[in-house]
Amino acid sequence: MSKFKAVIVDDEESARNILYSLLSKYCPDIEVVALCADLEQGVEAIEKNCPSLVFLDIEMPNYAGYEITSFFDKIGFEIIFVTAYDHYAVRAFEVSALDYLLKPVEIQRLKEAVDKFVLKEKSRDLAKNYKVLVDSLNKDSIQKIIIPINGGQKVLELNEVVAIEANESYSVIHTQDKQYLYSKNLKHFETLLELNDNFVRIHKSWIINCDFMEFYSKSKLTVMLSNGIEAKLSKYKKQQFEELIVS
Repeated sequence: MSKFKAVIVDDEESARNILYSLLSKYCPDIEVVALCADLEQGVEAIEKNCPSLVFLDIEMPNYAGYEITSFFDKIGFEIIFVTAYDHYAVRAFEVSALDYLLKPVEIQRLKEAVDKFVLKEKSRDLAKNYKVLVDSLNKDSIQKIIIPINGGQKVLELNEVVAIEANESYSVIHTQDKQYLYSKNLKHFETLLELNDNFVRIHKSWIINCDFMEFYSKSKLTVMLSNGIEAKLSKYKKQQFEELIVS
């Protein structure tokens, strides 16, 4: 399972390093991607790394930790406040913090807070999975797929998928502007998409979405897609493919 990305924001270097060490040793689901000395650095790190979780000191120079809400139109991550002063607890939960830890951080309390976060994330993923399942059952064919990304999950509309390329036992899902590596082989997607007429397996390494096809080279046996990807066409699939595109 992918780890959840986290950012630590604390003006005390020793506090940052201690928390980083504790998370590394006792919380295997968490990957700390940035250590920040103030809220402004924290905001930059959050915008750059898109973490799922932020450990945030409250009393810092320039901006208090709870002022983070003024930097974002929407908070897309969970917050665990870490502070030496317990009278900030009410203020912490006013900004919908997931949990609140007192310094010096106790290992058991840290593990409890992180477990609460992981459980909440998994529950969110389960709800997302269920919605996609219901949507699919209400239609004749699959309309969405769920892919793991950044420690969470992304719902991808099939009409966004340009092609799926084999990469050993994995697959690379190509969209117009991004690529996603998924731990399923191409046969999995061929079976999944067998009722969707837009998707065609044209090679042992390629499934393409015909809606994105721009050019077919008979001489090279390649199919050019609208995002610049050149997919190979198997000579054994050539006749079937040509019948498909002229029908």
